This record gives sequence, C-alpha cells and structure tokens, in this order.
Amino acid sequence: MTDAGPAPAREEPERRSGAGMWAQRLVAPHQLEQVEVPAPREDALAPGEVLVALAAGGICGSDLPFFRGGLSPDLGPDAREFGTPGFPMHEVAGTAVASRHPAIGVGDDVVGWAPRFDGLAELVVCDGDGLHAHDRRLPARTAVMLQPLACVLYAMEQVRPVAGRTVAVIGQGPIGLLFAHVATSAGAARVVGVDRVDRSGTAAAFGVDEPVRAASDLWAASLSDADRPHLVVEAAGHQTATLTHALEAVAPGGEVFYFGVPDELVYPVPMRLMLRKNLTLRSGITWERRRVLARAEEYLRAHPELTEGYVSHVFPVDDAQSAYEHAARPAAGQVKVVVAAT
Repeated sequence: MTDAGPAPAREEPERRSGAGMWAQRLVAPHQLEQVEVPAPREDALAPGEVLVALAAGGICGSDLPFFRGGLSPDLGPDAREFGTPGFPMHEVAGTAVASRHPAIGVGDDVVGWAPRFDGLAELVVCDGDGLHAHDRRLPARTAVMLQPLACVLYAMEQVRPVAGRTVAVIGQGPIGLLFAHVATSAGAARVVGVDRVDRSGTAAAFGVDEPVRAASDLWAASLSDADRPHLVVEAAGHQTATLTHALEAVAPGGEVFYFGVPDELVYPVPMRLMLRKNLTLRSGITWERRRVLARAEEYLRAHPELTEGYVSHVFPVDDAQSAYEHAARPAAGQVKVVVAAT
C-alpha cells in the first residue's frame, strides 16, 4: 500500500431503506442462488450498528463447511442462519450508508466482520466495533484482506515471542500463509509451512523458508528432536487429528496455537503427551477488533508486497457459485478467493 496522493472526491452513497436488494442464498449443499429480498431498514439499526453496502467479500475456510451443507456446533441443529440471504460470508469490505456507531461515518470505506455470517448481500448490518474505516486509496477487493490479517496478528499477540525461534504452520491456505508472513516479520529464525497442496510457488513470497508437501501426521513423524519447532500453528482446521499432529511435532516446552472455528464441540487432546512435553496449547477468537483491524492496515502499509500476492482470484457476485466452488478446492497458486460487487 503505497502513497498514491490525495484520495479521490467521494460521492455521497445511495441511502436505501426497506427497498429490495440482491443477496446470494444457500439453497442446498454446494448450491447458491441469487435472490431479491427486502433491504435492511436504516431506522431499524440498533445503537452501534452500521449498514454497509458490500463492495467485496473474502471467502474464509470457516465459511466452507456451511457451503458444503454442514452446521457449526455453535449454531446447533436449528440454526436459523442456514439458508438466510447472504449466508455464509463474514469477511466484508464496503461503504457505510448508515451508521449508529460514533467512530464510523456515512460514506466511510470500511472493512471487518459481518457478525451474522450474512455478508454475501448488497447491504449488510454490521457491528461497528467490528469495523475499521480504512484508507480510501486501498481498493475494497484488497482491503478485505485486513480482516483475516487482523485475526492472525491478534493470535500472534497471544503466543510467546517468536524472534530467533522455529515456527511451523500446518495448513498453507490464506490464513496459514499470513501466519508465516507475520512470523517472519517478527524475526522467526525459520518458518516451515506444511500442506498437502503444493505451495512452493507462493511460499517464498510469504516468508516460508521450508515448504513441506505432506500430510501433517507424516511430517510430524519425520521430525528429529533437533528439527522440532518451538511454535506450531494449526491453521488447517475442520478436522480433529491435525491438532494432535501439532502437539506431536512441537518441541518440548513448546507452544501450539489452534486457529479457526472448531467443527466439533469436543476435540481429543493427548494429555499424557502434553504433560510429558510440558506443552502450552492456546486458541481463541479475535477480540479488540477495531484495534487489530487498524493494526492490520499499518502492517499492510509496511508490507505492500502482500497487496500483490494475497488475493489470487476475484469473481463477480453473480458468479458467487464459482467462487465458492473454487475456494472449496485448494490448488497450487491459489490463495484468497474474493467475491466483488464493484
């Protein structure tokens, strides 16, 4: 993100109240359709809420189990979100068209969370505490990456300093590559990236010193004591076994961070292994969202190369079906898949 001079003059965004709007809706596993639904009413916003006109949305690994037809254990079997217009998407960037949050003004370009996972729609009601008004010179399809970057930066704040240490990241998708980049920028001595998909083409750009194409259990079993990392980030998600592989791989006295939304209420943890190796296991959601979104923009300004390499595929909103199908099939050279409304 370089200094491109003064921001262009802003046009007052169109303000809508109760009119129709487009939205994508999940009608069956692996099947989205575009529908016309009533738009949220500005006068129905609760204190702190912001109505955002979507410009771009990023597809997260946490969205894909829903796309495939699954339900989060957090939502339960009667989850109303399934089949709701705009579901499933929570990484959004756009323009505030109405606001009841003191830090967000009408016309601000914002990025952050759609807290109800209903961001795949023309207008989205967001919690203003989960939004950040970013530099207008940053295009929305690039700005949307600030949300996952904020999550990674917050996670890395929770673990011990990595300077001079070896870090391994299981899963080299969009989140895993950001973990590698942040670890490298924090002074990690060596960063290992583990994935079944060939990530050799993107590894160097994100600071991965040693890309490993292997299943995580085989990688963990192959390590000598000297090669064991001090921190292992489990960024693959959507399976319970990889957490055990991370605990097996990490060095004695080391640390494992489990990132993402668990698909099961209970994960098995090898407690004898934890005990004998004196390990620390961490996890958690992202708090202080406005703060870390602002920090993510600062990080991106310091590392403008990320603006070129992170978003690898952009699809128009009327082809969201292809975007989700693409994101659900990780491939070499694929990083972040974005749906763009403008």
